[in-house]
Amino acid sequence: MKARKFAVLGLLFLLGLMPIHRVIAADLLPPQQAINTASTQLQAKLQDKSFTKDFSKITEYVNQVIYPHTDFDRISALVLGKLWKTATPDEKQRFKHEFQTLLVRTYSRAFVEFKEWSVRFLPLQMENGATKVIVKTEVLQPGIQPIGVDYRMFLSQGQWKAYDIMIEGVSLVTNYRTTFTNEVQAKGSLSAVIDGLAKRNSEALAAKNS
Repeated sequence: MKARKFAVLGLLFLLGLMPIHRVIAADLLPPQQAINTASTQLQAKLQDKSFTKDFSKITEYVNQVIYPHTDFDRISALVLGKLWKTATPDEKQRFKHEFQTLLVRTYSRAFVEFKEWSVRFLPLQMENGATKVIVKTEVLQPGIQPIGVDYRMFLSQGQWKAYDIMIEGVSLVTNYRTTFTNEVQAKGSLSAVIDGLAKRNSEALAAKNS
């Protein structure tokens, strides 16, 4: 599965692109509520047709809503894996910025394109004092089998944050790690890969805003 396909599907629920299926917020545990909160906020914006026509506003709002519920620092470190350990502080900072931009613009595009999905939470068993959980959900769409989408989450300063998403058991982090590892091998350095990512982000955002 390609990284872009992962990005489009992986946080559809977190981004509120699919209405929540028979969910009562009071019945959800805190990690589920974190996903539910982001989803509810973003769903409300879908009702504003003028908003969905302004891509710069969409990306700004998506970033604002999902940032409290997503640990981009941890995701970036996990995605780079061994490369993270040898990266310079500047490379780490640049990669985190460009990778977050990549995810947000990809999800923002999906925010407009995908509207007819629904999601149901599966039962979540949590031990007292747990600081890591996997929130299991199913993405529902008429005419096809449910798709399992699970969220790895951890507790950080009282807030539950996502740091990986698994689609039918395949990790978004692992998928992107393979992609960037291959790019580093092809281009010769992490810095060159970051430069390429920054260029793609800039061109993509300029095209959407033109």
